[in-house]
Amino acid sequence: MFGMQGSLLDDIDEIGLRPLEPTRTPLADGAWVDVCPGWLTGVGDVFAHLSQAVEWRAERRWMYEREVDTPRLLRFYAEGEALPHPVLEHARDALSRHYTRELGEPFTTAGMCLYRDGNDSVAWHGDTLGRSSTHDTMVAIVSLGAPRPLLLRPASERAKREHQRSGHGGSLRFHVGHGDLVVMGGSCQRTWQHAVPKLTGSVGPRISVQFRPHDVR
Repeated sequence: MFGMQGSLLDDIDEIGLRPLEPTRTPLADGAWVDVCPGWLTGVGDVFAHLSQAVEWRAERRWMYEREVDTPRLLRFYAEGEALPHPVLEHARDALSRHYTRELGEPFTTAGMCLYRDGNDSVAWHGDTLGRSSTHDTMVAIVSLGAPRPLLLRPASERAKREHQRSGHGGSLRFHVGHGDLVVMGGSCQRTWQHAVPKLTGSVGPRISVQFRPHDVR
C-alpha cells in the first residue's frame, strides 16, 4: 500500500523491542514526556505488514460549519480486540509492566493513524475523552515510518504561566523517528495540547500507534 525510501529500508534488526529505558522531560503543571528512541526494532517489516493488514478507514468531521475529510487514515482497536501484529501485543504488555507503578493499570486499547504524506496531520488537541479530562493518565505512542515532529504546547493557565517562567514560552518540538517511543504522562492530556503539523516537500508515510488505558481517548 505504502512504501518507504532511503535509510528507512536499511532496518536489518529482527522484529522486537529494545530495553525500555526512556528519558523523561518534566513539563509544567504536572505533565511530563518520556522518550525512548529506537525502542521497536525490525520496523521496516512491521510497517509493511501494518500498511497492508490494517483496515484503514477514512473519517469525516465537522469544522467551520462544514463536513471535511480527516487528514489521515484511522483504525481503533478496542479492549480485547487482537492487534494486527504480535510485536504490538508485546509492546503493550511491556509498557503495562514498566509503567504499572505510576499508572496503576494496564494499557488496554490501541489507536492507529496512517499519515500518507506531509499533507496528513493532526491539529492541536488533548486526549480528553473519558477519564483523562479530569485524571492523570498516560498515552504511549510508537512511531513507524518517516520521521515527523510532535509538537506540545501548554493549554491550562497554570501550565502557560509555569512554562513561560521556565524561559521556553513557545511550543516544544520532539522529533519522532522510526521505532521511537513517546509517552505523554501525568496531567499532559488535560493541561497540554499536542499536534503533528503538515509538512512541505517530499515526506514519506508514517504510522502512529497510540496505546491507552481504559476509558481514555
